Amino acid sequence: MAHDVRDPSPDFLAFWREHHLCTLTTLRPDGSPHVVPVGVTYDPEAGLARVISNKNSTKVANILAAGPEGARVAVCQFKKRHWATLEGRATVRTDPEEVADAVSRYAARYGRTPTPNPDRVVIEIALERALGRC
Repeated sequence: MAHDVRDPSPDFLAFWREHHLCTLTTLRPDGSPHVVPVGVTYDPEAGLARVISNKNSTKVANILAAGPEGARVAVCQFKKRHWATLEGRATVRTDPEEVADAVSRYAARYGRTPTPNPDRVVIEIALERALGRC
């Protein structure tokens, strides 16, 4: 079932506010999928999803390899029969204020502040599609 990225249904939005581990799928340079567990925050007002990561991770390398226009990615979460996927173009942000904002959003959703990491970056996903059954 499709949802409006910027104006999701209350149930869809509530599901993205709950504590769920997610997956991020990026594409390796050879086109094969790379799927890893991540924490994701969803900001429908801005049309963005955010993932905090280490700048040396494979997922960040895959996104950077796609070039300046960003990489096509998907984040997904599920609980029993409920699921939600957000798709879009990911870019890597290194600005300290953007990283701090993403860490704050992560802490609000997941109930803990990550350990400080000088190599932390933000994977920012400009959302194009939202799907799910919540």
